[in-house]
Amino acid sequence: MPKFVRPRFSIVVPTRNEEANVERMASTLIEQMALVGEESFDIIFIDNASDDRTVEIVKTLAARDSRIRLIVNARNFGQMRSPTHGIFQARGEAIISLCADFQDPPTLIPAFVERWRAGTAIVLGVREAEATSARLAFFRKISYWFAAKFNDYPVVRNATGFGLYDAKVVQAIKQMREPEPFFRGMLVETGYSIETIPYFRPPRLGGRSNNNFFALLDFMLSSLASGSKKVIRLPFYGGAVAMIAALLTIPVGLVATLLGASGWTFFWFFLFEFHFALLYLALGVLGDQVRLISERTRQTPLVIERERINFPDDY
Repeated sequence: MPKFVRPRFSIVVPTRNEEANVERMASTLIEQMALVGEESFDIIFIDNASDDRTVEIVKTLAARDSRIRLIVNARNFGQMRSPTHGIFQARGEAIISLCADFQDPPTLIPAFVERWRAGTAIVLGVREAEATSARLAFFRKISYWFAAKFNDYPVVRNATGFGLYDAKVVQAIKQMREPEPFFRGMLVETGYSIETIPYFRPPRLGGRSNNNFFALLDFMLSSLASGSKKVIRLPFYGGAVAMIAALLTIPVGLVATLLGASGWTFFWFFLFEFHFALLYLALGVLGDQVRLISERTRQTPLVIERERINFPDDY
């Protein structure tokens, strides 16, 4: 086998039950790279335990075109770990990530490449509008509100991760060793330059979306857990407020006693507040210690692969 030559671009396409879309997606991506004027690229499909013909179809595509590669996960590793693993396996000088269902329009790739060639390290597509249910739209608003209030780093609103990342950005994120990576938040955390390109997200061309209320909830919780010291410290802040309230109860109780009222009510109220304060102060400190321990001991693999197709030994 000839020696592997690093591609200029790697395009990573996560899949789960996308038999209706993968063949057209592969041909569309090849067309878009031709428009860019780039022949040095590969396409990496990473399949997250599909139970339809997705893997079979991609294997057929890979047999016809050596630029098409396939990673098959041993099981479903979730919508954060699997795509991130695929991005980490890519060897392009720039990595493009998009979904297989055409809700991330491949036609934006030339614009991504143009901005990257101009020196931008991260180029993200940002949804201007999307046909969705009122419940999911409301929950998205709540998610972004929480992220804005409590995340240590701002999240690019309406960015799903669809975009282009310079290889140095991916390497920086890989070094963080996050076992449950909220990738779009970690992009901001790297500090590299970001540009956004707005687009209207069209309906799926085929298949069924894996995103639902619980998937969005999982994204929000993972975002807060992995990128927010403020949330883990909320019990500490609550305990501090309760401690101040408990201390203020003492002079109020003394004044009430001098005025002839029973001071015992205030005394017991003080004890309750004081114990509440101590409990939450301890939980706040303990939570921060757990966070530090977690950051120092992350060794969990993102994905266990069942097989990979068209990957040279020296890839």
